[in-house]
Amino acid sequence: MKEESNRPWFVYLLRCNDGSLYTGVSTDVPRRCREHTAGTASRYTRARLPVRLVYQESVANRSAALKRELAIKAMTRSEKLDLIQARQDPHVVSAS
Repeated sequence: MKEESNRPWFVYLLRCNDGSLYTGVSTDVPRRCREHTAGTASRYTRARLPVRLVYQESVANRSAALKRELAIKAMTRSEKLDLIQARQDPHVVSAS
């Protein structure tokens, strides 16, 4: 378990087949995406396959990842879409 504490943590968003967004945390986003795609990662995404990774950000540690996950989950759908768009196009300026 000590090995994992030195690994970077990530917060990620998936776009599900029904258009909904799923937020999660992991130290290995590609592996976690494979688990979601296989239907073994979460009940929510299993019922909404296929899923596609649309956003990820690196954070310092597990605690920071969980806090950021909660912050993103508290965002409105519009705010989440703005976050995704800003990551895809760093030249986009927020309207706020």
